[in-house]
Amino acid sequence: MLIDSHAHLDDRRFDRDRDRLIKSLKEFGVELVINPGADLSSSIKAVSLAEEYDNIYAAVGVHPDSAKEMDESTIGLLKSFTNREKVIAIGEIGLDYYYDNSPRDVQRKRFIEQLNLAKEVNLPVIIHSREANKDTFDILKEAQDGSLRGVMHCFSGSVEMAMEYIKLGFYISLAGPVTFKNARVPKEVAKAVPLDKLMIETDAPYLTPEPYRGKRNEPIYVRYVAGTIAELKGLTFEEVAKQTAENTKRLFNIV
Repeated sequence: MLIDSHAHLDDRRFDRDRDRLIKSLKEFGVELVINPGADLSSSIKAVSLAEEYDNIYAAVGVHPDSAKEMDESTIGLLKSFTNREKVIAIGEIGLDYYYDNSPRDVQRKRFIEQLNLAKEVNLPVIIHSREANKDTFDILKEAQDGSLRGVMHCFSGSVEMAMEYIKLGFYISLAGPVTFKNARVPKEVAKAVPLDKLMIETDAPYLTPEPYRGKRNEPIYVRYVAGTIAELKGLTFEEVAKQTAENTKRLFNIV
């Protein structure tokens, strides 16, 4: 069985068929889905979904795009969610210098605050990094005191950067782009990263893999990510599905 380690099932694009979709996941070979928050509102929705469905787990956090909306009360509110049994991570958090929807100094400040929260409550982190590799790495390296653990969500960096994150204690998660015909770097990363350090995801409803590119992404399409990685590594689909599921459960302490 597969695990989609990152999907936004709280997104409004699932409003018309969310219940049917979630209830049908297992028949398509998807055991579990991790649903991270992107701001307070989506974090609340993620927790609600996790408590409603056995096969959904939640992460709570504020994405860098929404960092400008955080204030001094936000960390306390996020912390209050971590008491819930189905909340298994802080995320997605990080830096996004591509869109720059929040000032960069604000992004960095709120990122560090949420890393500190994760260490305080002993939860892993789900990291978003776009066009901000150096600052993301430097902040994580500074924050790493031996207790920080997490995953680089939808990793888009180089093989060399992936290996540095692994040394820092992080997993590398690959999504739909690894299936794209001309996606040279993600394919190189898939080949190079040891299977016991890889996770897979859809980032649904975004980044739909081939052969459904251009349509709404869904957790069941994580099979195409697993299949591509299997081909690139010369492994069976079952080997990739099993190991990436084990990696996800290990990181997020899912029994």
